[in-house]
Amino acid sequence: MEKWEASKRLKKPDGTIAIVWEGKLHNWDGPAYIPQGNERKAEYHIYGIKYSKEEWKDRRRQREGLPYYKNQSMKSKLTDYRN
Repeated sequence: MEKWEASKRLKKPDGTIAIVWEGKLHNWDGPAYIPQGNERKAEYHIYGIKYSKEEWKDRRRQREGLPYYKNQSMKSKLTDYRN
Protein backbone atom coordinates (compact mmCIF):
# COMPACT_ATOMS: atom_id res chain seq x y z
CA MET A 1 0.00 0.00 0.00
CA GLU A 2 1.29 3.43 -0.92
CA LYS A 3 1.99 5.91 1.87
CA TRP A 4 1.27 9.57 1.22
CA GLU A 5 3.53 12.35 2.40
CA ALA A 6 1.95 14.46 5.15
CA SER A 7 1.13 18.12 4.54
CA LYS A 8 3.50 20.66 6.06
CA ARG A 9 2.34 23.81 7.82
CA LEU A 10 4.85 26.60 7.28
CA LYS A 11 4.71 29.80 9.30
CA LYS A 12 6.78 32.94 8.66
CA PRO A 13 7.73 35.50 11.33
CA ASP A 14 5.22 38.01 9.85
CA GLY A 15 2.38 35.54 10.57
CA THR A 16 1.92 34.20 7.04
CA ILE A 17 0.77 30.58 7.06
CA ALA A 18 1.15 28.21 4.10
CA ILE A 19 0.09 24.57 3.98
CA VAL A 20 2.20 22.66 1.46
CA TRP A 21 1.95 19.12 0.10
CA GLU A 22 4.55 17.77 -2.33
CA GLY A 23 5.91 21.28 -2.89
CA LYS A 24 2.51 22.78 -3.82
CA LEU A 25 -0.01 24.82 -1.86
CA HIS A 26 -2.73 22.31 -1.00
CA ASN A 27 -5.36 21.92 1.72
CA TRP A 28 -8.70 20.06 1.65
CA ASP A 29 -9.65 21.33 5.12
CA GLY A 30 -9.43 25.10 4.64
CA PRO A 31 -7.30 27.86 3.16
CA ALA A 32 -3.83 26.80 2.05
CA TYR A 33 -2.35 30.31 2.24
CA ILE A 34 -3.14 32.93 4.88
CA PRO A 35 -1.06 36.09 4.33
CA GLN A 36 0.09 37.69 7.59
CA GLY A 37 -2.46 35.59 9.48
CA ASN A 38 -5.32 37.61 7.93
CA GLU A 39 -8.20 35.14 7.39
CA ARG A 40 -10.03 37.62 5.13
CA LYS A 41 -7.21 37.45 2.56
CA ALA A 42 -6.97 33.66 2.71
CA GLU A 43 -6.40 31.76 -0.53
CA TYR A 44 -7.73 28.32 -1.33
CA HIS A 45 -5.53 25.89 -3.26
CA ILE A 46 -5.83 22.24 -4.26
CA TYR A 47 -2.76 20.57 -5.76
CA GLY A 48 -1.20 24.00 -6.38
CA ILE A 49 -4.20 25.40 -8.30
CA LYS A 50 -5.82 28.51 -6.82
CA TYR A 51 -9.61 28.56 -6.45
CA SER A 52 -12.14 31.02 -5.10
CA LYS A 53 -13.77 29.93 -1.84
CA GLU A 54 -16.94 28.85 -3.70
CA GLU A 55 -14.98 26.86 -6.32
CA TRP A 56 -12.94 25.25 -3.53
CA LYS A 57 -16.12 24.23 -1.67
CA ASP A 58 -17.51 22.72 -4.88
CA ARG A 59 -14.27 20.76 -5.53
CA ARG A 60 -14.26 19.57 -1.94
CA ARG A 61 -17.83 18.26 -2.28
CA GLN A 62 -16.88 16.38 -5.44
CA ARG A 63 -14.22 14.32 -3.68
CA GLU A 64 -16.84 12.47 -1.62
CA GLY A 65 -18.44 9.26 -2.81
CA LEU A 66 -17.45 5.74 -3.68
CA PRO A 67 -14.19 5.05 -5.46
CA TYR A 68 -14.56 3.33 -8.83
CA TYR A 69 -13.41 -0.05 -7.48
CA LYS A 70 -16.23 -0.08 -4.89
CA ASN A 71 -18.91 1.05 -7.31
CA GLN A 72 -21.01 -1.97 -8.32
CA SER A 73 -21.48 -0.74 -11.90
CA MET A 74 -17.69 -0.47 -12.43
CA LYS A 75 -16.76 -3.93 -11.10
CA SER A 76 -17.54 -5.57 -14.43
CA LYS A 77 -14.83 -3.42 -16.05
CA LEU A 78 -12.12 -4.53 -13.61
CA THR A 79 -10.13 -7.50 -14.90
CA ASP A 80 -8.71 -8.57 -11.52
CA TYR A 81 -11.92 -8.27 -9.49
CA ARG A 82 -12.74 -11.31 -7.40
CA ASN A 83 -15.73 -11.91 -5.11
